[in-house]
Amino acid sequence: MSRRICVELYKAIQKLRPAWHHDDDDKGAMKIVMSGSASDKLEWQHHIRSKARREELAKKFKDPKQPFKIVIVREGESPRRLWLTGFDAPCLHTMYADKPMRSHGLMQAIARVNRVFKDKPGGLVVDYLGLAEELRQALADYTNSKGKGDITLDQEEAVAVMLEKYEQVCAIMHGFDYQSAAETAPAKRLPLIAQAAEHVLGQADGKQRYLQAVSDLSKAFALAVPHESALDVRDEVGFFQEVRAVLAKSIGDGDGKKSSEELEAAVRQIVSRAISSDKVIDIFDAAGLKRPDISILSDEFLVEVQQLPQRNLAVELLQKLLNNELKIRSKKYLVQSRSFAEMLEATIRKYQNRAIEAAQVIAELIELAKQMREGQKRGENLGLTDDEVAFYDALGVNDSAVKVLGEPTLKDIARELVSHVRKSVTIDWTLRESAQAQIRVLVRRILRKYGYPPDKQEKATQTVLEQAKLLCSDWIPN
Repeated sequence: MSRRICVELYKAIQKLRPAWHHDDDDKGAMKIVMSGSASDKLEWQHHIRSKARREELAKKFKDPKQPFKIVIVREGESPRRLWLTGFDAPCLHTMYADKPMRSHGLMQAIARVNRVFKDKPGGLVVDYLGLAEELRQALADYTNSKGKGDITLDQEEAVAVMLEKYEQVCAIMHGFDYQSAAETAPAKRLPLIAQAAEHVLGQADGKQRYLQAVSDLSKAFALAVPHESALDVRDEVGFFQEVRAVLAKSIGDGDGKKSSEELEAAVRQIVSRAISSDKVIDIFDAAGLKRPDISILSDEFLVEVQQLPQRNLAVELLQKLLNNELKIRSKKYLVQSRSFAEMLEATIRKYQNRAIEAAQVIAELIELAKQMREGQKRGENLGLTDDEVAFYDALGVNDSAVKVLGEPTLKDIARELVSHVRKSVTIDWTLRESAQAQIRVLVRRILRKYGYPPDKQEKATQTVLEQAKLLCSDWIPN
């Protein structure tokens, strides 16, 4: 659909429904989303908006309380890609498709209108092009079915699979009254979500089994709606997804490129996007806790966690917080973050293997949290800067053979390493072997100067080099 056709279609609908049109973005039921410029035709200018205005329209379209109900999206524009394959509006129920689509793009487009929302029975796609063959191929790619089967006869099969997956989740939830919880008003549901999560975490490998089972159920449910059998269990499925959201989101998950603020938000804003309430599920609220300052991990907050009745949920929460703290520290403190990570991993492994009870795990994690908090004060206690502390730890100060040098000598080594290495690094030194070789020689010379144990020098040199790579971005002027 060209921009001209978009405008003509808008005018035709406006002629039939004049009340749907309004020049103000905040009013009117119908809008066009397309890009353009000041050189475009005058009659198009009203429909050409800046990126900020298009984003504001997107927010309004997602809100069912807004009058904005119909959008004509220009094919091929970046807004179209945003609104079709990356746009999430659970209240959206009908899509008119006139653009050739295939593969995952087609699957994503159809999924736009097939989201669970309040009493919406299902989504409707009005196909103007005949996308059945493309949909068949997309489903074949998605399910690895080699293209076999008739997609027009698959709903009963999808319902059968959905009911099977539903029973698997119910089996994990056995002993917990999930049906009553699903019927509870959203405002009163948070404590029940916490109790359900506790129930899952109390089982052997419960978390992974539950995450997988609910994921499988959600996929089957999406294919089964609007079948009556699917609608009968929609509330329970929504509750299962809420519990899954609490268990699935871990601080520090992902590719490591997120900011600390985004990582913190990952635990504070756990959203189940497939539930009708569209509420934010906050794991701290679910556990009955105030949101902590993650960088501090105060004694007051740790006491609150220790007193939680949901012991397994408390373990999960502490693990998320500590993982986030480790992510932050690993960007600057190589040895310290590795040491804490090993301690955390060892404690969690014992817990997962059921070698120790949840109460003991909580105690160990709280002790680790306190050690991490104290680690932030080491520089002040040692009389060293943050960079010097990082190099001080890189010297292997806990090694008995190194300890004989004494703390004053080790601090002198750390100070001299920072001073000399800082002066030697260049913008591309991590990419040039010759530059790294020069710094290795420099480090070895300093270690020998202070009588560092010869058999420990190679390891210390390598660790110092790795530590320097973490800090060099702060040392080199932009």
